[in-house]
Formats: sequence, structure tokens, C-alpha cells
Amino acid sequence: MSIPTEIPLPSSTGPATAEPAPSAPSSEARSLWDRPGVRLTAGAALPLIVLAAWQLVTATGLVPVYRLPAPLTVLQAGGDLVSRGELGLHIAISVQRVLLGFAIGSVIGLAVAAVVGLSRAGDALLSPTLAALRAVPSLAWVPLLILWLQIGEESKVTLIAIGAFFPVFTTVAAALRHIDPHLVEAGRCFGLRGWSLFRTVQLPAVVPSVVSGLRLALAQAWLFLVAAELIASSMGLGFLLNDSQQNGRVDRILLTIVLLALLGSLTNALLGLVEKKLLRRWA
Repeated sequence: MSIPTEIPLPSSTGPATAEPAPSAPSSEARSLWDRPGVRLTAGAALPLIVLAAWQLVTATGLVPVYRLPAPLTVLQAGGDLVSRGELGLHIAISVQRVLLGFAIGSVIGLAVAAVVGLSRAGDALLSPTLAALRAVPSLAWVPLLILWLQIGEESKVTLIAIGAFFPVFTTVAAALRHIDPHLVEAGRCFGLRGWSLFRTVQLPAVVPSVVSGLRLALAQAWLFLVAAELIASSMGLGFLLNDSQQNGRVDRILLTIVLLALLGSLTNALLGLVEKKLLRRWA
């Protein structure tokens, strides 16, 4: 007698189907957010919200005026400095110091990064010392620079250059150490050595990292500016910030902070234009 076997019943749900993968953002959505007008509007939304909230809390008295002056009061403080011919001079001197220190620090940072990133001997000799110096706070350099370089422009520009040096050095040296060895070997197979190999193969490979390092260095230069202008300075935005704090001028303190933010954004945008040209040429 044969043993009956169970006959599997057909599933009422039908054959199993794989879940559809999440769709990538459409090209239309990407192109929308890439439009300059849309990006500009989106970028301005948060500052406008902050400005509106600032006006609201000052107008309703939620925050005392002596702690947070109204936006119009800050604007009037700027107009007062403009009428005296002081604000433009403060801005020009600070921008000059930042750009000069940024240029010096970036050039030296690129040179040292090339030595450390392309030479094992340079890496072993320089990396430990530079890692230790990178941990020194900016204000710790101030008394030493005063003793060495006195209180002139040299000490201020040197401090800003120190701030700009380390982001460029760290970013570019790490990028050079991690270049694809097959790419370098291919260049050597074509007879490239030394400077020609660096210019043709290694430098184009690290251009995005160089630009990233320069962006970080520029931001760091603005951060070091305030510390640099504490060195017995009589002009500049850092001096204006310190002088306003001593005199209790909260409106001028806020004005200086806003100006530093705007100038940092402007210089970063200019560096972004340079980035597009470099990437189009090298990357």
C-alpha cells in the first residue's frame, strides 16, 4: 500500500518578488538645487530667520538691550564708524594681514607637505615635531612672537601664517602618502622622475586635497587674526573687537562678529572660484 504524500498548495500571494531598490534622486531634483538662484535663496534663508528672531526678541523686550542691541542699533554703530572713516581702515588692515599670512603659511605648508609626503626620511624626521607644534594653542605663540619680532606687522602676519600652515601641511601630506602606487609606477614606466613625475602625476592626483587644505587654512587664518591683533595692535577688526569689549560696546562687538563672518564667507567664495579652475585644469 503506497503512502500518500502531501501535495503543496499553491500560494495565494503568488511568487515572491524582490523589493524595489530605493530610487536615486532624479536629475530634475539635482539640477534644481544646483541652480545658483536656488542655492543663493536657500543659503540666505537661515540668516534671515536668525535676523528676524533677533529683531523679535529685542523688540518685545525678552532680552535686555544692553545685552543684545537691536539689528538697527548695530547697523547705526557701523554707520558711525564709516562716517569717521575708521571702519574701512579696520577692514582693509585685517584683510591685508589675513591674505599675507595665508599666502606665506600655505606656500610653506605645501613645500613641507611635499617633503613629508614624498620622502620617508622627511616623514620620520619632521612629522613628530610638527604634530607636537600643531597642538600648541594660538595664544601661546603671542608672548614669544612679541619677544622675537616685537609688536610690528611681522609678529601678526607670522601668527596668521602659523595658523594657515598646519591645515595645508596635514591635508596635502596625507594625500601624497596615499597616492595610488600603480599610478606612480605607470608614470615611471614612461620615464618620469623627480619634478616631472611630481608635476605630471602626483600633483594632479592631490589637487582636490590641496584645495581642501587651502579652504581650511583660510578659515584658520581668520580665526588666528583676532589673536594676532591682540599683539599691541591699534587697528584691525581684532582690535575693534577687543576695544569694544573693554568699553562695553556690545553693538560694536556684534558688528565686528558679523563683519568677520561676511569677510570669511566672501574670501571662501573667491577661493571656490579658484577651486573650479584648478579642478578643471588638473583633476
